[in-house]
Amino acid sequence: MTKPTLYGVGLGPGDPDLITRKAARLIETAEVIAYPSLAGGDSLARSIAADLIPDTAREIVMSIPMTRDRAPAQTAYDLGALAIRAELEAGRGVVCLCEGDPFFYGSFMYLHARLKGDFPVEIVPGVTSLTACAARAGMPLAARNERVTVLPGPLPDGELESRIAGAESLAILKVGRHLPRIRSVLDRLGLTDQAVYVERATMAAEKVLPLSDAPEDAPYFSMILLTKGADPWL
Repeated sequence: MTKPTLYGVGLGPGDPDLITRKAARLIETAEVIAYPSLAGGDSLARSIAADLIPDTAREIVMSIPMTRDRAPAQTAYDLGALAIRAELEAGRGVVCLCEGDPFFYGSFMYLHARLKGDFPVEIVPGVTSLTACAARAGMPLAARNERVTVLPGPLPDGELESRIAGAESLAILKVGRHLPRIRSVLDRLGLTDQAVYVERATMAAEKVLPLSDAPEDAPYFSMILLTKGADPWL
């Protein structure tokens, strides 16, 4: 007997129009929908796909605390995996919603690690925040043999500075509360004027600004893009 499948479905960066046709089809026909939400808050993932979720679908809400300590979040993924496992063992397929792409800083990877050995798992890729921010900023990321460096904002200043200095084209993700010190690093390297700040790309509250004009307080869904040198095709 074929086991039911767990689908990790990327929803893209926030604009529902960027959900892929395959993702939409799976959501519209889902028996069970699982998704993360902020502890005590709403789910961005569910809001992106809300128009596609059938009224008959069972819903699993995984309340994920956003803390520096990883243990509470890992416990939440443990509980989420148990709830998903129960549905799969009952013969019902599960569609798990993931903002962006499931395997690009995506929360689904934690569920995948817990369940992949026992059930079929299919990953449906989504438009990443990286490519969405580049599109909204009108900034080509790389051409020909150029290298793109992706850095998480929480890295220590010294590591950020050395990696930025050696990069050709780069994206700094998870900016949030780290924006002031990241901006200081770029100031020291003389790169601030080449950097663009993008906040909530493709969403209603989107902002695209020169980094020098960026606000002091940035949300988690913000990114800095920077390229060095001239476009190679000019």
